[in-house]
Amino acid sequence: MSHFARINAEDIVEQVIVAEQDFIDSGAVGTPSDWIQTSYSGSFRKQLAAVGYKYDKDKDVFIGKQPFPSWTLDENNNWQPPVSEPVDDKAHVWDEENTNWKEIV
Repeated sequence: MSHFARINAEDIVEQVIVAEQDFIDSGAVGTPSDWIQTSYSGSFRKQLAAVGYKYDKDKDVFIGKQPFPSWTLDENNNWQPPVSEPVDDKAHVWDEENTNWKEIV
C-alpha cells in the first residue's frame, strides 16, 4: 500500500488516501492523473502530503501551508520567519503582529 494525494487544478491537496497503484489507475477515485504518490517517511517529494499542502510540479515536492504571512520559503522549501528564533534556554512563540519572537512566560 502507498499514500496518494489528490490535487485540484491549483495543485492544492484535497485528500490523502492509502491505496494500491492499480486502484488509483482504475479511475475508481477519479482521474488517475489527479493523484500523486506521497511518502509516509518523507523519502521522496519532501514530505507526506496533507490537506491544504501545495504540490510544486517543477520541484516535484509537497510544500506545507504557510504558517504566517510574513514567512517565506527557503531554497529547501521550508518556511522561514523573517527573524531567526533566539537561541537560549527559553521558549518562544512567533508574534506575527510585531514580526518577531516573543518569550513564553
